[in-house]
Amino acid sequence: MKMDTAVREPDFDNILRVLQRKEPNRPTLFEFYLDNEISERLTGQKAKSLWDCSWNYEMIIPAMKKVGYDYATMHASDFGFPVVRPQGRTVSMSHGVITDEESFQAYPFLDPDACDTGRLAEVEKVLPQGMKVIVFGPSGVLENVISLVGYENLCFMLYDDPELVGRIFAAVGDRLVRYYERCLRYDCVGAIISNDDWGFNSGTMLSEEDMRKYVFPYHKKIVEIAHKNGRPAILHSCGNLERVMDDIIDGMRYDGKHSYEDKILPVEDAFARFGGRIAVLGGVDLDFVCRRPPEEVGERSRKLIERTKCKGYALGTGNSIPNYVPPENFKAMIRAANPGFTF
Repeated sequence: MKMDTAVREPDFDNILRVLQRKEPNRPTLFEFYLDNEISERLTGQKAKSLWDCSWNYEMIIPAMKKVGYDYATMHASDFGFPVVRPQGRTVSMSHGVITDEESFQAYPFLDPDACDTGRLAEVEKVLPQGMKVIVFGPSGVLENVISLVGYENLCFMLYDDPELVGRIFAAVGDRLVRYYERCLRYDCVGAIISNDDWGFNSGTMLSEEDMRKYVFPYHKKIVEIAHKNGRPAILHSCGNLERVMDDIIDGMRYDGKHSYEDKILPVEDAFARFGGRIAVLGGVDLDFVCRRPPEEVGERSRKLIERTKCKGYALGTGNSIPNYVPPENFKAMIRAANPGFTF
């Protein structure tokens, strides 16, 4: 595995080899996404949308190429599960727009077939040679149900009306499966990310039994549709998932897992425990990247590469690159894999 100091050209085969738990041709980078402000600084462009979505592809692609990623991540269409919240409130743990059968029937679910994925056709024309798109979703199965129902309401509903819970999960899950199926029609899509936070620091947000009953079946379908189309599937999920890792690896058959925190399971330990069964992606704790001196960030990143040889591992943070990450720290992490990077 060579360490090249020249300007890096994308080669998607590297991330594919990582996801196959093979050693890539060079140290390989992985990130869920870069904040728009970071991409703006990398390219000198201005974002066309506040969210890191398909409308920013003209900025996202050169930004991720400049850092040294072999792909660009993006949401592929307008599809999602919109919720109008009063007074600009954020997602509530106790309130939702679906509370009973009547509100479930009244909710205007979007049809993924009616949402334009044409941006991917445009992306195919401008992607640099060797680069692919990794498509992510408008959040995931559990996240969207919690957004629509409210976490506390969902917990009560699991006991009061489990049949309705099942139909809400089906309404969300089946549409997400269809969203990914449509995305996989495009040759520029090299892999998919199913982004769905499942846990707290102590464990999953629902019982393991309920996760297996309501959430995991749709993730299994998402992975199956990716594999049917010859693409790997990556799970991005925050929280303590230790007790469901066998489900992720052997049940759903995800190729890679992203999102790690030192206070839950340091990425070094995750690789030691699971690296022989699933690709371990990113994982340098975001708090560590933001708070520690750049020398420490660089040292930890280099040691990860030395330890793993990137055989089933790609370097990156445990979550994503926010706008508040210190530039020198970001640069220190990236240069461990791509010495020619400047920021």
